[in-house]
Amino acid sequence: MQDAIVVGGGLVGMSIAYHLVQAGAKTLLIDRHDPGRATDAGAGIVAAATIGSDSEAWFNFAVEAAAYYPLLIAQLQSEQAGDTGYARCGELVVAVSEDELEPFEAAQSFIFARQQRRGQPSPADLQLVSPSEARDLFPALAPVQRALYDHQAARVDGRLLSQALRRAAEQRGLRVQNGSVERLLLKNQVVTGVAAAGEMLSADRVVIAGGAWSPAFEQQLGLALPVWPQRGQLVHLKLPGVETSHWPVVTAFRGHYLVAWPDSRVVAGATHEEVGFHPQPTAAGMHEVLSEALRVAPGLAQAELREIRVGLRPRTVDGLPLIGPAPGVAQLYLATGHGATGLHRGPYTGKVVAALMLGQDAQADLTAFDPARFGWVA
Repeated sequence: MQDAIVVGGGLVGMSIAYHLVQAGAKTLLIDRHDPGRATDAGAGIVAAATIGSDSEAWFNFAVEAAAYYPLLIAQLQSEQAGDTGYARCGELVVAVSEDELEPFEAAQSFIFARQQRRGQPSPADLQLVSPSEARDLFPALAPVQRALYDHQAARVDGRLLSQALRRAAEQRGLRVQNGSVERLLLKNQVVTGVAAAGEMLSADRVVIAGGAWSPAFEQQLGLALPVWPQRGQLVHLKLPGVETSHWPVVTAFRGHYLVAWPDSRVVAGATHEEVGFHPQPTAAGMHEVLSEALRVAPGLAQAELREIRVGLRPRTVDGLPLIGPAPGVAQLYLATGHGATGLHRGPYTGKVVAALMLGQDAQADLTAFDPARFGWVA
């Protein structure tokens, strides 16, 4: 008998499991490691100050999630859980071409008005920089028109962080089982466990953290779980002999980004494709990603192609996740639908959901993310 079962072993699920066992809960995580899991492909941008279009509730959650990262990383380091790839690297938001000036000005006004209203980040941490200063920060950059620099932004390696969380959790007794959960075990509208690999596994509490695959339980619950996969294709580029460890994240205004890493590597991404469960790279996708990367940073033209990754982001109809108790079924929880922000907000989601499952104060306003907001399956 388990205190808790976590369904799904991506970053959100692994973070929930880690925080549960850290609190002393006997926990089983069940994962089938589907190809295309978003955690394994994401670029890992942790940046809240430059967010421009999210709802106030989702932005507040992003700020809390970014602030939690240093605490979590310090805890994992104290547990000798291994490298996470986390580092403060900063972020440049740039307008490269004339057509980007208007959206840049709009974003600048919105971001600085929010900064003034909230009293953070400090002017030293979020400020305009000159085109030449931007080029100094990211030497491969094109001659840009305008640039905004967020000193507090960070990067994280989703694969490494998940592995570190798992190592630390297993040291505290987490059990991990490979396989698929066929159905939930329910009695009088209370979850009592799951059926997996022909076994009936009992638990006091269950959380569904299956990313884009979470709607597999929609019909059994009768609950609408409007989560679907959005394919994102990324390419890892190698610049032999070039020191890239201190280069910031770069974002422009056509939905793409660049993330530099210490091993002379720059990740360029990403596409946003509604193609179902097809985690395969395509020529058109790579053309889109590379064309935008070279438009923003022509200094990458001679970079070597190192690796292509594809992830299926769990998107929702309103752009907000499902975080909290499942309506109509006691002791069942949901944590899915983070879209392209799972690596940013996922670890903090794990902390919050683990607290809910243990009957503790989540210390976060989850009202906007209530799974009940979508109603029931017709």
